[in-house]
Amino acid sequence: MAERVLELRVHGVSNTPPDQILGLPTDPTGVGQPPRLVSGGNVTGFYRASDSAPDDPVVVEAYSWGQLTSGARTARDVERALWTLLLPFTLANVALYARPGIPPDPDTERWGSRSGITAWLIRLFCLSLTGTLVLAAAGIGVDLIAWQCVDHECLRRLPGSWEFLGRGWWRADAHALAAGLLVPLAMLLVLGVVAWRTYQYEAEMPAEPRSPLADHCEHPTPPALANPLQDPTFWGGEGQLRRAAVLHLCVGAALAAAVPVGAVLVMDPARGVRAVVAAPTVAALVAVVAIAVVAVGRPWLTRRSGATPLGAWSIAVGVLTGVALVGTFTLLLLPDGPAGSPLAQWRPPAGCASDPSLAGCLTDHSLPGYDGLVAWLATYQVLLLMAIGTVARSGRRALLVPGTVGVLLPLGMAWRDGWLSGLPTAPDGLRIWMLAAPAVAVAATGLLLPRTGSDADQQPLGAHTDMAWGGRGAAVIAGFGWMMAIAYCAGLLYWVTDRLDGPASPSGLSPIVPPLPVIWAGLAFTVATAALLGTLIHAGMLFRRLRRAEYTRLTARRRDLSAHDLRRCRDVSRFRALHRLVGEHAVRLIGCYATVAAVLVALSCVAALTRTRPAPAGASGWSGLVRAAADLGDTMLGWLPLVVAGLGLLVYRNDTVRRSVGVLWDIGTFWPRAAHPLAPPSYAERAVPELQTRIAGILALTEHDPRRMDGVILSGHSQGAVICAATLLQLPARWRRRIWFLSYGCQLTRLYGRIFPAYFGPARLRVLADSLTWPAGHVAWTNFWRDTDPLGWRISAGERDVPVTDPEALHPSGGEVADPPIRNHGGYPEALEFHRERTLVARLLRRTVPSPRVG
Repeated sequence: MAERVLELRVHGVSNTPPDQILGLPTDPTGVGQPPRLVSGGNVTGFYRASDSAPDDPVVVEAYSWGQLTSGARTARDVERALWTLLLPFTLANVALYARPGIPPDPDTERWGSRSGITAWLIRLFCLSLTGTLVLAAAGIGVDLIAWQCVDHECLRRLPGSWEFLGRGWWRADAHALAAGLLVPLAMLLVLGVVAWRTYQYEAEMPAEPRSPLADHCEHPTPPALANPLQDPTFWGGEGQLRRAAVLHLCVGAALAAAVPVGAVLVMDPARGVRAVVAAPTVAALVAVVAIAVVAVGRPWLTRRSGATPLGAWSIAVGVLTGVALVGTFTLLLLPDGPAGSPLAQWRPPAGCASDPSLAGCLTDHSLPGYDGLVAWLATYQVLLLMAIGTVARSGRRALLVPGTVGVLLPLGMAWRDGWLSGLPTAPDGLRIWMLAAPAVAVAATGLLLPRTGSDADQQPLGAHTDMAWGGRGAAVIAGFGWMMAIAYCAGLLYWVTDRLDGPASPSGLSPIVPPLPVIWAGLAFTVATAALLGTLIHAGMLFRRLRRAEYTRLTARRRDLSAHDLRRCRDVSRFRALHRLVGEHAVRLIGCYATVAAVLVALSCVAALTRTRPAPAGASGWSGLVRAAADLGDTMLGWLPLVVAGLGLLVYRNDTVRRSVGVLWDIGTFWPRAAHPLAPPSYAERAVPELQTRIAGILALTEHDPRRMDGVILSGHSQGAVICAATLLQLPARWRRRIWFLSYGCQLTRLYGRIFPAYFGPARLRVLADSLTWPAGHVAWTNFWRDTDPLGWRISAGERDVPVTDPEALHPSGGEVADPPIRNHGGYPEALEFHRERTLVARLLRRTVPSPRVG
């Protein structure tokens, strides 16, 4: 039987159709034969040309995985667009993989190590991020609707039948708070249903991961892991997802219940029957949070072990949450106790919605304690982000700085407020910001400690391939996710407040006020938007300078260029400048903006702790400008979730938007949900096992099977090259000896290698090259790159780097009438260099005994 080679092509983020992946000619009439599906289904599939023959020496096959993230224009697009609203969870989950120092074998990672403590801190941060969303929903349901919105005029502005809260039994005592608590609990129920559906989305491949490294014929025991991507359970963590989801949902329910319970117990301390109900309820709420904080660092949760049961910890947390919720609703439905003043005295008087000028309407009647709870949670999230960056950069001993600040800051606040008996009273002129600002500044100094650890000693593969942001990548990525979550929640709270307020009062005040941190968030968002515009302007100026430099280099010492050639040089210089801007300066620009954002966030948290507003209503001068900036920021925040969801829908429906934005989305959803179980699903948990199964199945066919292939050329473009690299690290050595890897438009060095050094850093990327080294000594890996490709660079990890000329000429030649196109990030298989290399590779793979490369 004739020797045959299969070229298996994997596309990138643009969701290239199978006919274009296969290089089939376009058929404007639409009557040609479409590619035929040879394996897979409607979501992911392997396609070949309809006219491919069994005796073709090289058979081209396309693997289409794009519908896992983009799909067709169907109702599923809307569902996937809504996943973009979970982008904060995605970024927080990605931060887990950006930490340096991860050992190759996850079973050797210890909790007390640098990477172990950083992983625990990131999982704690993810837990707090779920709490941020829950507190925002509790603010809407418990504070704005059930507490401040007390009369029929205000309740009529809500969609649905909420008027019952303003009359009769529901209006008395804290009964309305029980109805308001259903809002955050309903949101958690929706998140749980979505999470369960996405687990089914990933679980269509066979569960029970089998170690691909166990080759019993050649290795009695599996070889030692040299890259975490070689872990056989890396892409099979359904059990971990379920266990982590239980913790997140239960902690969210506990935080939601703590809002009304804490407010009621502070206003009206429990006695008698209320005390009997309150004591176990508070104990159960505290136990749920305490168990979750400890559990996220335990090996039973951090190890990905397939479809394993929930375990005793998850069951205990679920039972305690149920007890806490029963106690919460019982406490809220009981009448007021005799210890404090009636709750009605704390709520706004009736009639404020129709006439805000009534006595007492323009006073702040927000739910007591809610503003402080939100401000303290945000402050500790900032300290947690600083701890993540400090430990990831300088080791576990550096945790002492932010940890000490986290302990001393509340003690200082208690001392100022006179809550610490036995100590001298604080000076009269001492303000909260005088304690909070130095504390946050001291915690931030931990980010400036020198970098330590083995990752700091690795030699980069080339220029601009060092570790991104000095080892603080996990904190930077998680910080952007946190800022987006704060923006979502603040905008939603402000939008609901604005709808409930109705017409404003003559003095500019409103009867229903949003939480104080929301106002500071609006001011911070205005300044952050201005800083972002400044960063974009700086990037544009840098791009123009690079374009002029490239144009000068193209036209220098060439006097024979025509006007047409000069115009083409301008076009080429534009793409080369973009290539340099992304590859050399993008990470630095993001780091500069992250620094500005970090300072702004720290100042906003300090301001929120002061319990003061940026400026009074009706102020003029500078105070009026600050007030207008805060209102503008809150208005923009109110529309932010809709803008992000609309952009997410365009990413799935518009190829132009997808090519520019989709790369960031696909980077985030490439990684499994090992830190935040409520993030959008990972498409790689489907794509990698499917590719692995397809390659091993084809190479394992018997000699007389007509489908047999003697070798496989695994050809990956852009994000497809990353998927192929992950697949190759999962395959056994006996299959890799019959595979050649062709990568093009590849981001493994200047993007993945810098941000995820533990997986694609210099040492770990050389592991991939070593695993593709044949017994003859040469590396079965060729990388193609262009200096006009903004997302494709050389690798230099031991593979063969082939530069591709683009464009082929500045003017038409060979009888053509059109200029050769500038292909930048696409069209690599059509290049002459690609055809030449593939021909040589196919000849090597068809030989029974591979011979070394010559030349």
